[in-house]
Amino acid sequence: MYWHTVTYKTVAVYVVLGVAIIVAALYLIDPNLYTQAYDRFSKTIGTDSDAVPITQTQAKFVNLDGKVQVKKVNSVQWVDADFHTSLDKGDQIQTSADGAARITFADGTTYTVKSGTFITVEENSMGREQPSSSAVHINIGQVDLKTPNYSSPDSKAVVSMEDSVGILHSNSSAAVKADPDKKENEIVVSSGSAEVQRGQEKVEIGAYQKATFATGGPITKSDVLAPPDLSSPRNFEPLIVENPKEASIHFEWKPSSEAVSYTLKISATAMFTKTVKEVSVKGTSAEVTGLDGGDYFWTVTATNAKKENSEVSETFRFTLVAQGKTQEMYLEITGTQIHGRVAEIIGRTEPGAAIMVNGQPVPIIGGDGAFRHFTEPLEPGQHTIVIIGQNRRGGTKQQKVTIVVPK
Repeated sequence: MYWHTVTYKTVAVYVVLGVAIIVAALYLIDPNLYTQAYDRFSKTIGTDSDAVPITQTQAKFVNLDGKVQVKKVNSVQWVDADFHTSLDKGDQIQTSADGAARITFADGTTYTVKSGTFITVEENSMGREQPSSSAVHINIGQVDLKTPNYSSPDSKAVVSMEDSVGILHSNSSAAVKADPDKKENEIVVSSGSAEVQRGQEKVEIGAYQKATFATGGPITKSDVLAPPDLSSPRNFEPLIVENPKEASIHFEWKPSSEAVSYTLKISATAMFTKTVKEVSVKGTSAEVTGLDGGDYFWTVTATNAKKENSEVSETFRFTLVAQGKTQEMYLEITGTQIHGRVAEIIGRTEPGAAIMVNGQPVPIIGGDGAFRHFTEPLEPGQHTIVIIGQNRRGGTKQQKVTIVVPK
């Protein structure tokens, strides 16, 4: 009798080979068997190619300042909002007198809930190849909203009040106020366009126009004063000074038509719940002292001869940096690259140094001091990128590079 030794590995190979031959034979006999089997499997596990994960259809907080509370639709308790809080239809949000919040919906629309405001989320729908729609109801207070470039012309952002509705179109921004005590409401459009509806009445308003309406009264449309364009300090610009507290910071903006005075506001928070400086001037510039080192945000409001105020200008951010006593520091920019609308800054500095690019910290610096940083998306045209560094000895250095973002 002769014996032949066969390993388990050899047996497994023969089994796999046999299964493959059977599967191939079945496919040659009827290819549709595979399609039918896959469809049954997909239904069994609940696969839906058109379904959008719930995390993509929920609204979320992207900025929180001061006291902001949320009451979920299925709850009776108010809880403090945080960045992990997701918002669904029927949820309520309220901000205190020193609180504010910015909410981003799935389609990119942002709603900024001002201080002392109470709103309810009414809609947040977004499907593949379907128009998106977001909506909130203002019980009292003010909401500023901004819409992106919608992929569908039927997409919209809505703010409703007691008996009226404001609908914002693509690439638009507006401020919506509701005062149930005075029974007064208004919508001011700062860019793009909007439609105000109440019953059968509809009014279209464009940039720098306002629609006002009291409860039960007609909708009144009027022009408003345009806010000024900000010039200096540039957005995200770092300012290096010997002593921030004693330094005189120069602010400048472009004149606004019909304006006779301007109000400059500086805050340490992006939501402007706390103002550290407020200056009123008749010209288009101001000198401000007394600021500590750190990040700041600034805006300007115009006022005309009738004492009417414009909406707040665009918000610019700057960083005030104290010049170190030891000024020797190595910082070199070795290259730049453009990726669409984003600029990549490549450089080298001292190990352990801190680097900021246009006011944004560089999170990763190699052990040899090498770093790469990608900026925020930039508008087409020429830009000056400011890079500042500070080493462990207190030394600082600044470099500037000019890049051009193609159209």
